Amino acid sequence: MDFIKRAMLSMKSKKGRTFLLCAVFSAILIFVLAGLTIQSAALTATENAKKSVGATVTLSANREAAMKKNQEGSTGEKPDPSSFSLTPVSLADAQKIADLANVKSYSFLSSSYAGASDGITPISTESESETTTGSTASDGTQGEPQAVGRMGSGPMSDIKQSDFQVSGVMELSMSSDFSDGTAEITSGEVINASDKETNNVVIEQTLADANELKVGDTFKVTDPEDDTKTYELTIKGIYKTSENGNSMGMMFNFLNPANTLYTSYTFANTLKGDDAKDTIDSASYTLADPKQMDTFVKEAEKLIDTENFSLQTNDQAYQQMLQPLNNVASFAKNIVILVAIAGVIILTLIVMMMIRERRYEIGVLLSLGESRFKVVLQFFSEIIICMFVALVIATFSGNIVGNVVGEQLITQQTESVSQSTNNQGQPTENGDRGSERQGVPGGGSMNRLGASSQGTAKAIEELNISVQPKEIAIVAGLGLLISFLSIILSSSGILRLQPKKILTT
Repeated sequence: MDFIKRAMLSMKSKKGRTFLLCAVFSAILIFVLAGLTIQSAALTATENAKKSVGATVTLSANREAAMKKNQEGSTGEKPDPSSFSLTPVSLADAQKIADLANVKSYSFLSSSYAGASDGITPISTESESETTTGSTASDGTQGEPQAVGRMGSGPMSDIKQSDFQVSGVMELSMSSDFSDGTAEITSGEVINASDKETNNVVIEQTLADANELKVGDTFKVTDPEDDTKTYELTIKGIYKTSENGNSMGMMFNFLNPANTLYTSYTFANTLKGDDAKDTIDSASYTLADPKQMDTFVKEAEKLIDTENFSLQTNDQAYQQMLQPLNNVASFAKNIVILVAIAGVIILTLIVMMMIRERRYEIGVLLSLGESRFKVVLQFFSEIIICMFVALVIATFSGNIVGNVVGEQLITQQTESVSQSTNNQGQPTENGDRGSERQGVPGGGSMNRLGASSQGTAKAIEELNISVQPKEIAIVAGLGLLISFLSIILSSSGILRLQPKKILTT
């Protein structure tokens, strides 16, 4: 063990060289450890993302197939728009899919319209108010509150202009307006599965204030096809929306976001009539594991008629969360690789200079009969001692560096992804956000189910970076490897020479 004693004496006599080796090794191990902790934290956050944010699969009528069928069945040059219809989704089929494995939560949607009756007046524009006032009978009695006439011409010309848009849901919390923060409950409770077969309703704050309504109050609405038929609704909750609507909402009451009523899907079916019983417009399923989306879709397609219905997947929230995390993990991995390679090169150069300065010492040791192996072990011992000192320093400071670098990386990646997402969702000329609205032209909250990515950014910002024993062990192993490679590469040129030649040159 004389080589260890010689290593200790050499380090003690050359304090400047020892300090330089410790400083260089500390810098290398700190960045390697920081890279490993960031990578580990990103991978952990990715696993948590799978549990917190699920992908969504929506079951709805196959619009493309229906349009194709309509074109094929048309005898004229052009298909008749008024003959176009979609097959409603069977509630039984939707429930079968909900019973499949990997379904974290689900909700059903059925949309309809309603007119105003006793106890409520819709929010309308000034021009509409004047029109309503103008329609008041000469004897002072006001006409029906439901808007008169029909909607223009074309495929929607047979639909009466109603006062309210009725969005029937199973779980209001799964509506994208509520999940992305556009709307929020201010008082009362949301519509949920327990409201099935009830006339409970959640109305907008502006509408409630204008009619002096509160939770527990009742009002009546009329059937969209029969003004004489009314339904009494009980207010279960009041929500507030930040949605402003658009020009279409200024023209028609039921397109004004404040005139959206959220009820159970069973009540919306009641407004549609007997033909809508045991059917829904669409169903949304949130998956527990987004990675199993393809498998889930294949299993679900076996339970439905794919000619009339389709399953649309949406894992945007999941992918939006993963993208910055994957970028950070990849960047951290590159840090580890590049710093390790740079560490080998830098230490090799330093040790090579150190060995060249100690040519005489090496020659004397070899001439006295010391084996080349023990001479190498002496140099290796000096490096290893410096490495363990650097490892202690890296253990305490690597966590600080990792948090600073990691937070900066995740902030930059999140901002980049958010900017990209916002650019893709810029409003169109009509003021809508692309395919986010699939229901009535111009807006509203119908047919909007599924997870949003509002909570994604918050989850990404909570990247937990901490040094674990596993990372310390990996860093120690890399330190030993770097030390070994640097010694072998720097000493091979001299140790292959004979002692006489070393001392004479």
